[in-house]
Amino acid sequence: MTSSPSLPIYLDYAATTPVDTRVANIMQRYLTVDQLFANPASRSHMLGWQAEQVVEQARRQVADTVGADPREIVWTSGATEANNLALIGYMRANRERGMHLVTSTIEHKAVVDTAKALEIEGFEVTWITPGRDGRTTPEQLRAAMRDDTALVSLMAVNNELGSINDIAALAEITHEFGAVFHTDAAQAVGRIPLDVVAQQIDLMSLSAHKAYGPKGVGALYVKRHPDIRLEALIHGGGHERGMRSGTLPTHQIAGMGEAFALMQHHHQEDQAHIAQLRARFLTGLEDVDGVFANSPLENAVPNILNLAFKGVDGESLLMALRDVAVSTGSACNSASVDPSYVLLGIGIPRALALSSLRFSFGRFTTDADIDHALTLLRHALSGLRSSTR
Repeated sequence: MTSSPSLPIYLDYAATTPVDTRVANIMQRYLTVDQLFANPASRSHMLGWQAEQVVEQARRQVADTVGADPREIVWTSGATEANNLALIGYMRANRERGMHLVTSTIEHKAVVDTAKALEIEGFEVTWITPGRDGRTTPEQLRAAMRDDTALVSLMAVNNELGSINDIAALAEITHEFGAVFHTDAAQAVGRIPLDVVAQQIDLMSLSAHKAYGPKGVGALYVKRHPDIRLEALIHGGGHERGMRSGTLPTHQIAGMGEAFALMQHHHQEDQAHIAQLRARFLTGLEDVDGVFANSPLENAVPNILNLAFKGVDGESLLMALRDVAVSTGSACNSASVDPSYVLLGIGIPRALALSSLRFSFGRFTTDADIDHALTLLRHALSGLRSSTR
C-alpha cells in the first residue's frame, strides 16, 4: 500500500495510524438502521443484548492482547482520558494512603499536565529526569520513592523517542514501597510484549488510533484488587462498573478490539517490516553531514526515529518537506514553536532540539515511500543549507 499521488508520503505513524481496512469493515457493521446499532446498555431487548455481546467480545480481545481479565478493561475515549482517570481517579480516591506521585519530565502531555493539575490540588509530584537514552532507570525511581508515595506513572514507550522503559523492573520497585504502578502504553501495543501479570502492572492506558484502530476510543486496564480504587471523573449512568459513565460507541469499541487482535497476530511481521524500513532510512542518510539521532537505536521501538539536522531550522525543514508528512514532536504539542520538552528533558541542546524532526513508520509504509522521502529530504537539506551560506 503506497501513498496516493495526491497525498504526502505519510511518515507520522506515531501521531496516528490509518485505520486498517479489516478494522473499518468490522466497524461498519454497527452503525445504520439495518445493522446492529443499538445501545449496548439497553438490556430490555434483543438488539441491546447483541450490541453488548459485541462490546464484550472487543473487551476480551483487548484483554487478551495485554494478558488481562476482560473485567479489568474500562472503556474510555482514548489514552488521554485513561491517563486522567488513572492519575486523578487514583490519587483522589486514595488520599489516606499518601499524597505523593512519581512520574518523569518526558511523559506524554496527558500525564505531565495531569500531574501538574494534581499539584494544584495539593498533591506532591517528584519529577524524574531520564537519561540521554530517554529511559527512567530503576535506580532513579528508587531514589524518588517515599513512604507516602501512592502512585508511580512511567510510560512504556516514549512517543517522541521510541525509548522503551523496563516496566517490570520499575513496577517491582514501586510495589516494594507499597505504591501502585501505572504505565501509559499507547505507543507500546504490538511493538513490545505487554503482560500485566508478568510485568506487575496495576493500571495501564491504551489507545486504539495508535494501533490501526479508530480515533476517539481507548481503555484503562484496572487490576482487580481491593486496594485499587478509582474516583470517577465522568458521572452519569454508572457504566463501566461506575468508573466511566457514558453510552458506549459500539462501532469504535469493535474496531479497537479487532485492531488489537490484529496487532497481536501480526506483531513479528510488522516489527520486522518496520525495522527494515528504519535501517533503509538511516542508511540513506549515512553520507549526509550533520545528522544526529536523538532516538536511541537500542532499547527502542523501530517505528519512531527522532533526528536532528545541524544548522537547519526544524520548522523550515518541515515546510520544505511539504510532500512528506512528518512532525517536530508530539502531535499534542505541534502548534508550539518552542523546542520539544522531551528533547530538552534528555539534555539535547536547544539549537539541536530546534533542528529536529520525528519520522515514524508503520504497517503500510513501503520501501518506495522511504526512498522517495529520502530524495525529498536530501534535496530540502541541500537547499536550506545553501541558503544560509
